Amino acid sequence: MATRRAKTPRPVTEVSLREAATRYLGDRDASRARLRRVLMRRVDAAVEAHAQDREQLVGWVEAVLDDFTRLGYLDDARFAASQARALRSRGASKRGIEAKLREKGVDAEVVRSQLAESSADDELRAALRHLRKRRHGPFRRDDREGDRTKELAGLGRAGFSYDVSARAWALSLDEAEAILRAG
Repeated sequence: MATRRAKTPRPVTEVSLREAATRYLGDRDASRARLRRVLMRRVDAAVEAHAQDREQLVGWVEAVLDDFTRLGYLDDARFAASQARALRSRGASKRGIEAKLREKGVDAEVVRSQLAESSADDELRAALRHLRKRRHGPFRRDDREGDRTKELAGLGRAGFSYDVSARAWALSLDEAEAILRAG
């Protein structure tokens, strides 16, 4: 059986970096830090394979990032808002969202400004979504109460405060569904 050799990367040019960034952002929204990581992988491969000047290539990456930010293709605040909405709808806590956005390279100040608008009701709805997804608390299919401690601990690990967790867990199914419909 023949072995496959790894493809040698092409030399990097400023135009190829712009094209790569355009393709990447055409498929998904990204933070500035994420796009920098993607482009820098390309740069590092080119430096290793073709001994290109790393400083020049890094300068091109920064120029592409600056241009894309200026043109509005790259906007960390928009990216953070979009990701926060998506994570919240899946039952992520405020702390969980903050950690995920920081992991994606969004500046702490941008994260704080995006999460400043969230209320205690948003956090309760997110906790209820979390419970519903796992069929815990009011969404449980049987009447065992012995798992209360484990389920509250799971909410705590997901970043919810004890007060929010206990409040969400103690609701009846009808109350929980009404709160979720209202949001």
